Amino acid sequence: MFENLSDRLSGVFDRLTKQGALSEDDVKTALREVRVALLEADVSLPVARDFVKAVQEKATGQAVTKSITPGQQVVKIVHDELVRTLSGDDDPGKLKIDSAPAPILMVGLQGSGKTTTTAKLAKRLKEKEGKRVLMASLDVNRPAAMEQLQILGLQIGVDTLPIVKGEDPVAIAKRAKTQASLGGYDVYMLDTAGRLHIDQELIAQAAAVRDVANPRETLLVVDGLTGQDAVNVATEFDDKIGVTGVVLTRMDGDGRGGAALSMRAVTGKPIRFVGLGEKMDALETFEPDRVAGRILGMGDIVALVEKAQETIEAEQAERMMKRFQKGQFNMNDLKMQLEQMMKMGGMESIMGMMPGMGKMAKQAAEAGFDDKVLRQQVALINSMTKKERANPQILQASRKKRIAAGAGMDVSDLNKLLKMQRQMSDMMKKLGKMGKGGMLKQAMKGMFGKGGMPAGMDPSQMDPAALEQAAKQMGASMPGGKLPGLGGMGGLPGGLSGFGKKK
Repeated sequence: MFENLSDRLSGVFDRLTKQGALSEDDVKTALREVRVALLEADVSLPVARDFVKAVQEKATGQAVTKSITPGQQVVKIVHDELVRTLSGDDDPGKLKIDSAPAPILMVGLQGSGKTTTTAKLAKRLKEKEGKRVLMASLDVNRPAAMEQLQILGLQIGVDTLPIVKGEDPVAIAKRAKTQASLGGYDVYMLDTAGRLHIDQELIAQAAAVRDVANPRETLLVVDGLTGQDAVNVATEFDDKIGVTGVVLTRMDGDGRGGAALSMRAVTGKPIRFVGLGEKMDALETFEPDRVAGRILGMGDIVALVEKAQETIEAEQAERMMKRFQKGQFNMNDLKMQLEQMMKMGGMESIMGMMPGMGKMAKQAAEAGFDDKVLRQQVALINSMTKKERANPQILQASRKKRIAAGAGMDVSDLNKLLKMQRQMSDMMKKLGKMGKGGMLKQAMKGMFGKGGMPAGMDPSQMDPAALEQAAKQMGASMPGGKLPGLGGMGGLPGGLSGFGKKK
């Protein structure tokens, strides 16, 4: 999300922060580049113009140009303005689904990912908010649209309204309302039909369903890849039907992200969720301050903490930390960390969330270090015996040949893996002792609250600042800024650019 924009802006701000003092001309030159970067990211011209004007007014004052760190001051002003542009004046708060059964109307054009998003949101409401959800497909036009929602419902364990052929959308909406009331559901979701473009029939059908259901939320699903067209679609749907929020899909493949930056400013409607992939859990709430941080290459440490909390067991984390502090880091530990990384979205996802690691993620991708490498490393470890995993130092030539052959890899690949395990073992020992209370303890504290253990899933209990500080210290203490491991949050192996490549 926002890769191109992030790259352009980080280049501008790198130059600014390296300068000791800033003149007003320096700031204006930098902001001209910011404006070009925004326009190239498909941000609408009025939004880009207003954004740069607002930043310029705040950044050319005496307080900034004469401050001790003027470059960082400008970055802070840009960050705050990004948050304001993305969030608007009013906080939409949580979805209004307090009175049961609460109807949610899903609208949008055909091909925007509406049906998949309906299922993703239903899964999220069920698992994260404990809601009983009923899904109903009102799409009588697209072949197998109803069956598609039914299959997704089975996959995620959410009920769908039984299909009755020949019913029109309004009749289906009435039946869904009745079943949701009688069945004791908290929420019922109505997945309406789409068209390739906005026409009279589409609007009339959606308006008729809206009048019957009287939805608590009307969520418009738009394809983020369509850029400014997504903003135009949102404006038109809101004028004709009334929209309470937007879901931007396909944001995982978007190198521009202009739709997200323009949406709130142009339509006044909040972006509630973003779709970041095909998997059923690839739907995230849209957090403006965290998105702004990612755009500016500051990482998203809170998202990293949340992913860690979702995938790491408390007792397992405690055991791992005790072992790491003693420098006990064998192949079983390495395998656990590699699998942890894959669960948390893979190498690029994790590094993209860490402060200052965005560029390193790009370098790793260019060097051919991707999630396929993680799977190859796990395959090598699986090819070892229990004794070999616990004591990798016993691996001699004959054993290495057998292990490499078993995983379909070269002995040189195994040697790189063994070297990484030794480096990480040494690093864990150092991190366990370094600094006040040890960096590992700081990292765990950040992940699991002040007691070092999970403080529930409430983000207010986390201490991202402690974790961010530990991450920065670890990055600074590595040769060449490489970060071989981060406690129980999944290791970030360095120096493996040649792994798995056939010579």
